[in-house]
Amino acid sequence: MKKLFIIFFILQLLTQIPCEASFWHRTQDLGNRIKQEEYPESKDVEPKAARDEVTVIKGGVENTLDITLEDCLKFALGNNPRIQAAMQDVFASDARIRQAWSSYFPQFGWQTGYTRIRQLQLSDVFRRNLVFNYFVLGQISASQMLYDFGVTQNQVTIRKLDSQGYRITLTGTVNDVICEVKQAYYNLQYAIEAKKVAEDMVAKYAAFYDQAKAFYQVGTKPKVDVTIAEVNLSNSKLTLIQAENAVDIAMAKLNNTMGLPYSNKYKIAEGLRYDPCDITLDMAIAAARESRPEFQLAEVKVEEAKQNVKLVKKSYFPQLTLEGQFQVGGRSPASNYGYNFGGYLNFPTINGMLIKNEIKEAKALQSREQANAINTKNNIYYEVQESYYSLTEKKNKIPVATLGLKQAKENYELSYGRYQVGVGNPIELKDAQVQYQNAMLTYYQTMYEYNLARATLEKSIGKNIANGTIELQTGKKNIKKGRKSS
Repeated sequence: MKKLFIIFFILQLLTQIPCEASFWHRTQDLGNRIKQEEYPESKDVEPKAARDEVTVIKGGVENTLDITLEDCLKFALGNNPRIQAAMQDVFASDARIRQAWSSYFPQFGWQTGYTRIRQLQLSDVFRRNLVFNYFVLGQISASQMLYDFGVTQNQVTIRKLDSQGYRITLTGTVNDVICEVKQAYYNLQYAIEAKKVAEDMVAKYAAFYDQAKAFYQVGTKPKVDVTIAEVNLSNSKLTLIQAENAVDIAMAKLNNTMGLPYSNKYKIAEGLRYDPCDITLDMAIAAARESRPEFQLAEVKVEEAKQNVKLVKKSYFPQLTLEGQFQVGGRSPASNYGYNFGGYLNFPTINGMLIKNEIKEAKALQSREQANAINTKNNIYYEVQESYYSLTEKKNKIPVATLGLKQAKENYELSYGRYQVGVGNPIELKDAQVQYQNAMLTYYQTMYEYNLARATLEKSIGKNIANGTIELQTGKKNIKKGRKSS
């Protein structure tokens, strides 16, 4: 019975199995068919552009379609809060100068009041209470400082130096903001170029994908080529998404640097470019000595400390003052009047030990500022050298990056041509595409680093470099140095 059951079961299976040729054909084709839902056309899987709802701020940069670097600098100079704060410091320092001058202006006072007095001594002598009222209907007082032996003049000089320091600080703040705007602008340019590279790679991988699928459909290439092409296309689309996000972040950073963080999206009118810069190191150092704000500020602080020493030494000096008063009052509000006036030479209360140590402190602070000034100048000299050598390095890398891009492009075109005629393989083509993509990114990265180094050098010397030249001003003459590039 068991044998009959087994034979019956085998016969049932055989009746469900198709013919041998059909069975092996289906077995070999199993898993090798391209399903449309699994491998759609490349145009059907392109990333969809998201439509962001952005609030439009009137008066911002959203009304300008194409933004240049000059436009960004104008927006920053008018809207950056750091510049606004530095300007208010300058206004406050100007007011402090006038406050110091106020010692030479007359002082007026007005007083009125009522007093009830009981004299203790007289009441005790006469054995009765002596109580009376004293009215002051009005008391006008006026005083005028005539001379204080240079104390006020020293205070005014210190305030002027302090105001000059704030003005230099404002210049330094503007210098820093300009450099930050340039860096953010160049970063946005690089992000846009990287996005274009990513879009180009998506198009190339899509062409590779379509070509591999066509080869497979006619039976000249295996399915593995389609799989490799599909994976490469998916990775390139992920890279494109990241590149688009990098553009948005770079634009947000530029907006924040300009002081317009809520601006709508806009277009950059120009791409990364190479502007020649052929100045020498000696010219850069000379420009820094003349124009670098920190260099000038160090000298101002030394002079301010010197004036402070002179001021402390005058703590012994008297003050010549003219004063006068006129009073109306008495037992009744207007029963009498009185006045007094005169000139006085007022000597300050002198504490010899205190003043002596204040002078020592002021001299020590002066020596400290002199040391800080030397350190600042040394740091500026080093910063100029570092920026100059960095710019030279980036400049020399541009021809190498350009040649590498040319070679990578030629290699990609040869590899793609070989694959189109059925000679190449997908691994070779993928390597060529990756090399071409990296070469393009390297080229734009080199251009970005060059412009960044140029902006850093301009910040280091405190001047803009126009057409590869620097204008140095000495007295009434403008000395134009450098070789003007064509």
